[in-house]
Amino acid sequence: MSLADRVRAAKAAESTLDGERDLMRQDLRRKLHYKVVEGLGPTLYDRQMSDAELKLRVMEMLEWALDQEESVPLSRTDRLQLLQEIADDVLGYGPIDPFLSDPDVTEVMVNGPHSVWVERQGKLTRTNTRFVDANHLGRIIEKIVGQVGRRIDESTPMVDARLPDGSRVNAVIHPLAIGGPFLTIRKFSVDPFTAEDLVRMGSVTPNMAEVLRRAVEGRMNIIVSGSTGSGKTTMLNVLSSFIPPNDRIVTIEDAAELRLNQYHVLSMEYRPPNLEGKGEVTIRDLVRNSLRMRPDRIVVGEARGGEALDMLQAMNTGHDGSLTTIHSNAPRDTLSRIETMVLMSGMDLPIKAIREQIASAVDVIVHLNRMRDGNRRVTHITEVVGMEGEIITTQDLFVFDYGMGIDEDGNYLGHCKPTGIRPSFSDELENQGIPLPAELFRPEPMVRR
Repeated sequence: MSLADRVRAAKAAESTLDGERDLMRQDLRRKLHYKVVEGLGPTLYDRQMSDAELKLRVMEMLEWALDQEESVPLSRTDRLQLLQEIADDVLGYGPIDPFLSDPDVTEVMVNGPHSVWVERQGKLTRTNTRFVDANHLGRIIEKIVGQVGRRIDESTPMVDARLPDGSRVNAVIHPLAIGGPFLTIRKFSVDPFTAEDLVRMGSVTPNMAEVLRRAVEGRMNIIVSGSTGSGKTTMLNVLSSFIPPNDRIVTIEDAAELRLNQYHVLSMEYRPPNLEGKGEVTIRDLVRNSLRMRPDRIVVGEARGGEALDMLQAMNTGHDGSLTTIHSNAPRDTLSRIETMVLMSGMDLPIKAIREQIASAVDVIVHLNRMRDGNRRVTHITEVVGMEGEIITTQDLFVFDYGMGIDEDGNYLGHCKPTGIRPSFSDELENQGIPLPAELFRPEPMVRR
């Protein structure tokens, strides 16, 4: 055998040995994890125990469990690293902890114990991260859900929750999740995005940001629309930041996500039913109650049902400057979705009456889209003008120019351009001392493909 062959054989043997050691290490980690969880049991979820005390108990149990194992020889460095990894696994959110602390990761998607995906800069990537098994993933889900007073079990196999930092969580378990459990976490930045951030990222232009700022200050009722993951909540946060600091604001959400810096903010959150199916407090109940709280502004995280009717009535009865988000694919679809949601309220109203309510209540629709390049952009700022016959009339103030093409990296080169139309509410803002200069709406030529 030549020297080169002997070197290759030695490398192959070393690689095989490393692989066997890795498998043994994974098996040891699994055993230790189970022993700690079984040994401590309910202690892991004892809210009366401080974090420091709990960590000490976990490390003591880990040291004891590792001393019982002699199958895998470990150096002192490997031993300390393994202990720390398992402690993080038990005390934190398991294998996904590094992604939750990574500022570049915007979404974590767990499609079962052995399939973890993350979103970075709008692109999905599969990771090598794995949970020990479905029970391990299930315990992490129960921990997240328990922190906000929610529950998840076979009688309630789906739940929406949030992490302490406000990140949005959705979990689905057996029997609904085949091959699961499934866990989806939409992260939020530590510092909420500002209008300047959106301009820097290309989501809006400076002129658009200025128009929206003045519209919010002038108490225009604004609907933020878009598909799932298009950035509606982020935009709602930015719009809410334009509200004057002295206004009394009531926020209503399914799971509290909005972070307003004003002083006079009252936040309310949906409450699910208890084990007996009673005690539910819906978004619609909260919207109705908010009208008795003397709000200057009502901000609803998302309208998805009969509460749309209560929102329209609030907007039409002196609660100007209200904000909410709606799932839709285009500004015109937004109006159709509102019609449908009003009908879901159970009120037998004629379509014309519903449309008149919408036309009278809604002033502006800000529509967002998640582009194929992964970026989230505002593609329309549309004004609701009024009624012509039985049709709600609208006019686009800004429209995204797709005709500018894409660069070599697949990113859109276009941006939202003013159409040259000044909004009909300009005079109303002028009367409040909030001018809308014509320069903000100076048209730019659209590029034809």
